[in-house]
Amino acid sequence: MMSFWIAFSAVSALENEGFMRKYDVIVIGAGHAGSEAALAAARMGARTALMAVDRTAIARMSCNPSIGGIAKSHIVFEVDALGGEMARNTDYTGIQFRTLNTSKGPAVQAHRAQCDKLLYPARMQAVVAQTEHLDVLEALVSDILHQNGRITGIQTEDGSRIAGSTVIITAGTFMRGLIHIGDQSTPGGRIGEKAAYSLSDSLEALDFRLGRLKTGTPPRIHKDTVNYDVMEIQPGVQPPPFFSWQARRECEMFHVEQSSAKGDLFHVEQSADPMRPWPPGSDQIPCHLTHTTEKTHEIIRDNLESSAMYAGRIDATGVRYCPSIEDKIVKFSDKSSHHVFIEPEGRVNDLVYPNGISNCLSEEVQIKMVRSIPGLERAHLVNLAYAIEYDYSDPTQLCHSLEAKSVEGLFFAGQVNGTTGYEEAAGQGIVAGVNAALKVRGDAPMILGRGESYIGVLIDDLVTKGTDEPYRMFTSRAEHRLLLRQDNARFRMREHAGRLGFANTEFLAETDRFAAEIVEEERRLESIRVRGKTLKQILSRPDAVYSGLPERNDTLHPEVVQQIEIIATYRGYIERERRKIQDSQQLETQTIPTWVDYDRIAALRLESREKLQRILPENLGQASRISGINPADIAILSVIIKRGQNP
Repeated sequence: MMSFWIAFSAVSALENEGFMRKYDVIVIGAGHAGSEAALAAARMGARTALMAVDRTAIARMSCNPSIGGIAKSHIVFEVDALGGEMARNTDYTGIQFRTLNTSKGPAVQAHRAQCDKLLYPARMQAVVAQTEHLDVLEALVSDILHQNGRITGIQTEDGSRIAGSTVIITAGTFMRGLIHIGDQSTPGGRIGEKAAYSLSDSLEALDFRLGRLKTGTPPRIHKDTVNYDVMEIQPGVQPPPFFSWQARRECEMFHVEQSSAKGDLFHVEQSADPMRPWPPGSDQIPCHLTHTTEKTHEIIRDNLESSAMYAGRIDATGVRYCPSIEDKIVKFSDKSSHHVFIEPEGRVNDLVYPNGISNCLSEEVQIKMVRSIPGLERAHLVNLAYAIEYDYSDPTQLCHSLEAKSVEGLFFAGQVNGTTGYEEAAGQGIVAGVNAALKVRGDAPMILGRGESYIGVLIDDLVTKGTDEPYRMFTSRAEHRLLLRQDNARFRMREHAGRLGFANTEFLAETDRFAAEIVEEERRLESIRVRGKTLKQILSRPDAVYSGLPERNDTLHPEVVQQIEIIATYRGYIERERRKIQDSQQLETQTIPTWVDYDRIAALRLESREKLQRILPENLGQASRISGINPADIAILSVIIKRGQNP
């Protein structure tokens, strides 16, 4: 049976007739985390409800309509390898594709795509609508229902109740959201959308620790009021660097069928099909680069009191690595200019996104500031910039499965865990959705380790260290980043994808075939010598490429060749990283029993006892990564666990 949209009044009517709708998984919030969570659970066969205040807002890109970037693209590749939707959705609604850090090594190279702001959510909504076992219910959730420490369902703002075996909270910026523009503060989860106050109250009643964070967005400018001639053009690249296997495969087939064609890869009219509005990568639209000026900085410095942040109306902590323009001017006062990227929001959308000038200044000051930037002298601000404060839940209250430690069956994913970014949200969403479905089945959860995925690094950082500012993923956060490249995500995620069972079967079969070909070709290269050197040794030279080998195999797929080249070039480093992971896994396998009472372990320092009691690590590996826990503490815990009882 195909999924369908259902107005919540219909649910209420069923309840009035003595029925209570029952789901295996209920997802609260339909942003990027919620969409991936609901799709993953439903694709695993769990009867799933996606709770959305407005179904047309599902997967809305409330800030920059772009996906990817440094380290973020790695997460998108992992989501795709597991069977998630973000990569496909990006490729099929992308209007520009680029590869970042091309002059650096493969570990830090990343894809980035500018998407059509209207069609990205439209396609995701179409995917949701066509997914079996998945219903979308339009309602504002007000309460989490529970009994004896276990989830029983949810209650909506109108008092209706829905039973659920598991619940996933993906509330984004909606919990007690407060929007700031100058001296005006308005409740809202996004501009023009209601905030969720009762949900925060419900979590506090369950003794969850909540905090406040802040993020923001720049104004939107009408594209016809921008002078692009004075800006630096930034075109997309060809062939387009896609995120998803499906888009790569489609373009490969196109090349095979149209090998004699000349000109651009694609040039077609837009389709009415939301699942495939145009061939992926076709007719890319350029971005442009300009910069702030001394006049811009002077306007901001002279009007800091009009900023809600600098006027003291915002107490929450903002994003350190994506500061507002006010923060840039104050904290980097030695800089005479800052980049401003003018990024289109779509093919038929009249708005452009001025990336780099998010703020919460008053309307009058925003207009002056924007018009002081070269190329924006005549800019018409269609929407004003704003800052938003919102509640988040301390993620150290979660297990690595993203299930709450204190309430069985309750999961959290996305910005509610203190992260920022569509990609970080999607990575958490697919993990929470998978684990909610596995819990309903009675199966063990999927735990992604730090040594196998960026999603694993993200989740381990959150549940082990927590965060007091919006968390953003960087390659520097991954100690084994040479192994966690975006190009090998399909191989790293293969075992998990096979277990879950909703990734494309052709993709999985191809991954297995590629893996076997890599091993076989490495053996062949080791067996052939040229002037005393094996082909493998020759390929490991700095400037060597596979295509230059005297006895190469021209039948190999480019992805196989890419892996062989990378492995040959970085073999020593890769082997060292693998040994480190093997050593660390010894601690990861030593589970800390629930009977361990840290308060009774006198040999531990007071600071260690307090932190361990607060975090409640799942194993010695996680315990060792808690700030302030030293090797001596781990040794003491190990002895107590082996002894089998508290002292």
